[in-house]
Amino acid sequence: MLNFNQLKRNRNLVNDIDWSMTPDKAVDMYLEWGSGWTRGHEFVSYQNQESVYFVVYDWETPPQVTLVKRTHEGAEDIAKMTVPKDLFDHAVKEDGYRPGIGVHPLSKPLKDWVCKAIDSTYFS
Repeated sequence: MLNFNQLKRNRNLVNDIDWSMTPDKAVDMYLEWGSGWTRGHEFVSYQNQESVYFVVYDWETPPQVTLVKRTHEGAEDIAKMTVPKDLFDHAVKEDGYRPGIGVHPLSKPLKDWVCKAIDSTYFS
C-alpha cells in the first residue's frame, strides 16, 4: 500500500483519480446488486474497466482517506493518507450515519484539502 509521499510522486496514479466517484456509485457501476436504476448510463462497459477514487472509512484512526481501485472483480485499497480530524468528521457527518456501512465519500472541503496535498485538481 502506498503512503502519502509515494502517492504524491506517482503522477500517473494521481491523474487517474476519479474525483466524481463515490462508494455508492461504485457499487452501482461494478456490482450486479447495485441499485441499477440510479446508474443511468454509467455502468461498466468492458471487462478491464477500473476506477480509482478516495473513500473515508469512518472507523479508522488516525483519520485518513483511502484510495481504492475498483474493478468488476473487487476493490483494493492502494494508498492511505492521514487527514485533519475536523475534515474527516465533517465528511462522515455530511454523508450521514448508516448502520453497517461506514464507507463515505469525501466532502467538498476534504476533497479540496486532498487535492491540494497531492498537487491535483478536479472539476466540480
